[in-house]
Amino acid sequence: MEAVVEKSQRDLVNQHEQQYLTFIMSGEEYGVDILAVQEIRGWEESTTIPNAPPYIRGVINLRGTIVPIMDLRARFGLPEVDYSPVTVVIILKFEGANGDRVMGIVVDAVSDVYTIADSDTRKPPELTEDQNSDFIKGLVNVNDKMVILLDVDILLNIKAKKSIQDVVE
Repeated sequence: MEAVVEKSQRDLVNQHEQQYLTFIMSGEEYGVDILAVQEIRGWEESTTIPNAPPYIRGVINLRGTIVPIMDLRARFGLPEVDYSPVTVVIILKFEGANGDRVMGIVVDAVSDVYTIADSDTRKPPELTEDQNSDFIKGLVNVNDKMVILLDVDILLNIKAKKSIQDVVE
């Protein structure tokens, strides 16, 4: 009976943990829910789409699916850098206004996968009333460093005059 109770407690704890794929940008570590990650690819040139927001690098054809590519550095207002051999595109699935969608994000490098308990996650401080930080899900200390956890659904839902979906359709 004791083993059953221990297993139930472990299962309960596991229900309140999530795995995050982390990546590096401008020396900071960010994480996205690993369940949103479809694949990780090396950087490849994309086809530019006219009138897309400045942080949309273009689109790629991924096995018959047209996938918009967002430069996360540009989205976050970080300094632009030349892409290197470790620059990657993380293909993410997210919930858009019209159902599930796929988008790629360009990041400096992939870092690690962490299992993080919900209880270890801290709410981000409210810095301004600007809606530009709504995509920060929380902050967590992992191995003596701060990791910024991102909400993929909010981050990738582009709020511009024209959505990228309108541009590619």
